[in-house]
Amino acid sequence: MPEEILRKVLTVPVYDIADQTPLEVAPLLSKRLQNKVWLKREDLQPVFSFKLRGAYNRMVQLTDEQKKAGVIAASAGNHAQGVALSASKMGVEATIVMPVTTPPIKVDSVRRLGGNVVLEGDSYDEASKFAKKLAAEKKLTFIHPYDDIDVIAGQGTIALEMLRQHSKPFDVIFVCVGGGGLIAGIASVIKQVTPNTRIIGVEPEDAACMTEALKAGERITLGQVGLFADGVAVAQVGEIPFRIAQLCVDEMITVKTDEICAAIKDIFEDTRAIAEPAGALAVAGMKKFVETNGVSGLEMAGIVSGANMNFDRLRHISERTELGEKREAIFAVTIPEKPGSFKTFCDILGGRRAITEFNYRYSDSSSAVVFVGVRTEGGQAERKSIVNELESRGYQIQDMTDNEMAKLHLRYMVGGHAKGIQNELLYRFEFPERPGALLQFLTMMSEEWNISLFHYRNHGAAYGRVLVGVQVPPEQSADFECYLGSLGYPYVNEQDNAGYQLFLRPTD
Repeated sequence: MPEEILRKVLTVPVYDIADQTPLEVAPLLSKRLQNKVWLKREDLQPVFSFKLRGAYNRMVQLTDEQKKAGVIAASAGNHAQGVALSASKMGVEATIVMPVTTPPIKVDSVRRLGGNVVLEGDSYDEASKFAKKLAAEKKLTFIHPYDDIDVIAGQGTIALEMLRQHSKPFDVIFVCVGGGGLIAGIASVIKQVTPNTRIIGVEPEDAACMTEALKAGERITLGQVGLFADGVAVAQVGEIPFRIAQLCVDEMITVKTDEICAAIKDIFEDTRAIAEPAGALAVAGMKKFVETNGVSGLEMAGIVSGANMNFDRLRHISERTELGEKREAIFAVTIPEKPGSFKTFCDILGGRRAITEFNYRYSDSSSAVVFVGVRTEGGQAERKSIVNELESRGYQIQDMTDNEMAKLHLRYMVGGHAKGIQNELLYRFEFPERPGALLQFLTMMSEEWNISLFHYRNHGAAYGRVLVGVQVPPEQSADFECYLGSLGYPYVNEQDNAGYQLFLRPTD
C-alpha cells in the first residue's frame, strides 16, 4: 500500500490548482525548544488548507461520465472548499453537504467557490450519511475526505515537497490526525525515502481515534468526540489510513485544548498567521514531545495544516493560551470571612506575582471561597510552590488549572451557593449551535424535573458549551439517564467536580 501511494505521489497533477507551500524556520520556537523547528505552511493554500491536494487528485481520476453526472462530498469546512474549488476548475457540478451547525463563514466560502450547499444534520457523520444517500439517488460520485487512496496520494505531495525543500532528512515530523488521510500520505512517502525519520501523529485528547485504534490493533469508534479542534473531530479513522499507520507511524501523542491554544499563539508569534485548532496540533504535539523526552539539537517539522477559523473563536483561544503555556494557574482558596483577611490574602499572593483574575461573593459569616488566577512563569513547579506556601499559612486550596468545568463555566458564574434546592444534578453538555437545540433539550425533559442552574457561553464554534443543573428526585434517576441518552448531545456528569462543591452546590 505505501509503495502504491508513493508511485501515485510522483505523478499526481496537484499543481494545476494547489501551491507548493513554504517550509519555514520558526526561530522563536526553535530557541525555546532547543531544536531546529520547521513549519510546513499548508495554511497558505488557496483554500487555507491542505485538503485541496487530495480532493483535486481524486477528482482528476473521474471518468467523463462521472464528470458529467457531478460529484458530492460531506464536510464541515476544509474538504468542502477543496472539492468546490476543484470542481470549479474542472467544470464539474459539486454538491456539498454540510452540517447545519457549520459557521456561516465556511458555508459562504463554499458557495463563493461554486459549490451547491445542502445543510443537513448536526455533525459530519450525519451529513456524510445524507451525502451518500444523495449520491446513490442521483448517481453522483462521492469524494471521501480521507479514506481514498487517491486522496491520500494527493496529501502525500506535501512530504515530497518537504524532502526537496530540506537539505537533509528530518529527525521527526509531526502531523495532525483526524480521519488519517494526511498522515497516511506523508508517512508513506517519508518512510520509503528517509526511513529513520520518525513520524508522530497528534490528536486532541478527546478525539483520539487513531491513538485508540493503534492500541487496540483495530479501528474503533469513539463514543464521544471533542469538538474544539473541529477539523479533526472524527469518531473513527479511515480503513486505508489505519492500515498505513500500523506500518509507518512511529508514535501518537494526544494534547489538551489549552495546549492547542498555546500552539496557536506560538505559530502566530513566529509567522503572524493564525492557525485553526487542527492546524496547530502538530506544534502542540512537538512541544509535548520535547518536554516529555528532553531532546535537543534535532531537526523537527510540523505541518500547519489549515487556517479556516471563525474570528469569534479567538476570544476563547486567547483566554486559554496562558493556561496552555503554563503561565497562568487558577485556584479555589478558602479564606476567613473577617475584616482584613481579603487584603492579607492578596498581600501573600500578589506581593511577588501578578493576579490575573479574582472572583468572590459573600457566602456565610465564617469563611469565603475565592476563585483566583495567578500569573506563573515556572509552570507546574511554581503551581505546587503556591499551593505549599498557602497551605503552610493555614489556607485550604484546590488547584483548578486542569478543571475543564472551571475554565469553561465556573470562572464566569461564581456567585455563591443557592439555598434550599433539593436533588440537584449537574451536567456539562455540548449543544449544536443551531436554532432549536435548546428547545429540543427542554421539550424532551419531563415537567417533573426543574432546571436550577444554566450557563451558556458562545465560543464561535459549531457547538456551544452548556452547564446545566437539574432537580431530579432519586426515584426518577433511571428515567433521567434514559433522557440523557435520547438527546444525542455529548455530556459529562460534573456532580463530584470540586468547583461545583466549592462554589455552586446548594446548601440547606
